[in-house]
Amino acid sequence: MTAGIADRVALVTGASTGIGLATAAMLRREGAQVMLAARSADRLASAARDLGPDVGIVPTDVTGRAAIDQMITATLARFGRLDVVVANAGVYLGGDLVESDPAAISQLIATNIDGVIQTVHASLPHLLEHGTGDIIVTSSVSGHQAIHWEPVYSASKHALQAFVHGVRRQLQGSGVRIGAVAPGIVLNELWQVTAEEAVEDAVARGEGMRSEDVAEAIAFMLSRPRHLTIRDLVMLPREQAI
Repeated sequence: MTAGIADRVALVTGASTGIGLATAAMLRREGAQVMLAARSADRLASAARDLGPDVGIVPTDVTGRAAIDQMITATLARFGRLDVVVANAGVYLGGDLVESDPAAISQLIATNIDGVIQTVHASLPHLLEHGTGDIIVTSSVSGHQAIHWEPVYSASKHALQAFVHGVRRQLQGSGVRIGAVAPGIVLNELWQVTAEEAVEDAVARGEGMRSEDVAEAIAFMLSRPRHLTIRDLVMLPREQAI
């Protein structure tokens, strides 16, 4: 088991698929107790069965603050404390802005920006109370540069970068760390690539990453000694042309 992860209580949002599910599985393997949060109760139940004991589920839509507060309450009720928050829930919208559905734009902003900010806001008092803890935000390489084929998504990830950097400064002296992992192409449902053979072929060509690759990066961030913070971890498949 990895030092810095074992025996901790972790809350992972967007945990029913992709990076969130891979991260939850990684944390569980490393000895953490894990609360899975996502919109789909059925998928959460299936994930919990696969991950085994010391895993809880709480169906949550992070676009509503009441639901977020209930998510935190359920985590504390199940495990008694909260040590790690992986704010991973997010949606994707690509294409030209002029052709984008206004409702889809609003949904993305509510999920990717407000959902993350509200999740961190609701979690922080419990971490600060104990003077230690970690928050990892799932950002994107498109939060580090404007990508023209996904301007709304890119804008949302730029907002998260500013948020993480600002909150990190506010947390100095508290013992609580916050950082962002910013992957490039991850071959999962977000990119509509789920067939195992297609994923492995693209990985072999260096054209994409597995969700598990990002989970390992998050494990690295969490396992650093407490005097270190990984503020930003940008990771790309070898051949991604960005």
